[in-house]
Amino acid sequence: MKKILAIVLTLMMVVSLAACGGAGTKMTMGTGGTAGTYYGYGGVLGQYIKNNAGINVTVVSTDGSKANIQGIDAGNYQLGTVQSDVMAYAWDGIRSFEEEGKVASFRTVAGLYAEAVQLVTMDPAIKSVADLKGKAVSIGAPGSGVYFNAIDVLTAAGLTEADIKAQYQSFADSADALKDGKIDAAFIVAGPPTPAITELCTTNDAYLVPIDGDVAAKLMETNPFYTEHIIPAGTYAGQEADVKTVTVKATLIVSADAAEEDVYALTAAIFDNVDAITTENAKGAELSLENATGGMTVPFHAGAAKYFAEKGIEVPVE
Repeated sequence: MKKILAIVLTLMMVVSLAACGGAGTKMTMGTGGTAGTYYGYGGVLGQYIKNNAGINVTVVSTDGSKANIQGIDAGNYQLGTVQSDVMAYAWDGIRSFEEEGKVASFRTVAGLYAEAVQLVTMDPAIKSVADLKGKAVSIGAPGSGVYFNAIDVLTAAGLTEADIKAQYQSFADSADALKDGKIDAAFIVAGPPTPAITELCTTNDAYLVPIDGDVAAKLMETNPFYTEHIIPAGTYAGQEADVKTVTVKATLIVSADAAEEDVYALTAAIFDNVDAITTENAKGAELSLENATGGMTVPFHAGAAKYFAEKGIEVPVE
């Protein structure tokens, strides 16, 4: 009887732990460069997932959206922060994923915050996108989300990659190149305030160039995943007025193979702790059920869908 009782108690403990989700689970989260928003914000989310879902999350610096999707596909990562447009490219096998083809090994957890397309310069002659013609401009790594955002913006302004002296640099390298006078402007796509731009504007006469008017209108007409966005005055040192631009959405994705109870638990760990997360990172203020579920083009993981269904929101799954 004692042996039977011990077995029953053990089984009850196992079932209890499984129901809670996360017990003993380890996940690696791909983020972005250390000078961008993904890395710092990913660290905050990872800590709340660990503390509230019991999932041990290791946050690593990566080359960003495409690398994170590829990392999940290869089994190296289980979580990743990505641009909503890049994950659409992967799901459809187009643009930056045209060579690899469709990648279907990931699912959406939730939209997180607006990722503004920020055009930063220290050249007083550059007041609009059109002024980039003939200038040395960093447009991100080839095939990256930033690269295609830059190409989209240039195209909407009637320019091509050949019309500029294109440089293919990370956020941190772009900031250094601007300070050293090696480039004239840089596209940086991240949630403002972005550390690389904050440092630039604090120590140099750097400023943001608006992406608005006809350029923004043509961009959104051709690419519906862009929306208008305003970077409020005072976001960066010396920024005395609002700056109009466009944005995509930073999104948390997860391996399609992740257990439903784990994804449910980590989704709850984030959205049940919005206020606390916001005290640690200002981007937490953009966490909402509406932002989390609206405008997503890739199906949600069943675990995330379960959480949102409990909040009265139905999302597509596959």
